[in-house]
Amino acid sequence: MTQKTWFITGTSRGFGREWTAAALERGDRVAATARDTSSLDDLVEKYGDALLPIALDVTDREADFAAVQQAFDQFGRLDVVVNNAGYGQFGMAEELSEQELRDQIETNVFGAIWVTQAALPFLRQQGSGHIIQVSSIGGVSAFPNLSAYHASKWALEGFSQALAQEVAEFGIHVTLVEPGGFATDWSGPSARTAEPNPAYDGARERRAQQRARLAAGAGDPSASAAALLRVVDADEPPLRVFFGASAFDIVRPDYESRLAGWEKWDDVAKLAQG
Repeated sequence: MTQKTWFITGTSRGFGREWTAAALERGDRVAATARDTSSLDDLVEKYGDALLPIALDVTDREADFAAVQQAFDQFGRLDVVVNNAGYGQFGMAEELSEQELRDQIETNVFGAIWVTQAALPFLRQQGSGHIIQVSSIGGVSAFPNLSAYHASKWALEGFSQALAQEVAEFGIHVTLVEPGGFATDWSGPSARTAEPNPAYDGARERRAQQRARLAAGAGDPSASAAALLRVVDADEPPLRVFFGASAFDIVRPDYESRLAGWEKWDDVAKLAQG
């Protein structure tokens, strides 16, 4: 298999770390970004020049462009661009501060957009490339206490679906990876939580109980690497793909309910047209 060159954001832990290690292990080259690149020291020691660590805060547009340029200058091409950097903002809609909302969108949406914009000229010039946008089951469904996170991932979904149509003629593929529950620290140290309003304590507790039940079936992040490699090696990769056995079971009834609701109110849709 032809060696690939990757650019992956958010590689200090979780999916980003696992995917970086898997790509390197099979002989690919990786430009790996993290806020603190010391977390990659062991991989640098093991894989040497095949790994280029880059310190990066993806909310800095100028730095994103510089990082992508640095990766291209080092390796001479880019084959797979993975927008993985992001975090979960917990809090009911009423609880969220303006800054918490802005920070969530800046990281999860604008960070991915800036890296995508930076990479596209190189991919177009090559006439090939694959952009992996790490969305979530929360990008196609929604749950209480995560409205800010859902807003960010639904935005990424719409942006990426349009992007896929815009760049197809240049030989560039776009895939939205939509993980379900995995045993990462997404809801732990990586998460942020709004100041709670006691009025929502009951709803918060019910959601916590639901999450606890789902946690028992959480996936192993290390197993996701094989799935990602299969996606990036496909001749015709999907626009969307779930990661995790439970994701489809959660989303199917949600979308069936949407279709049923639209059909039930279709007479109103026609009435509105005049």
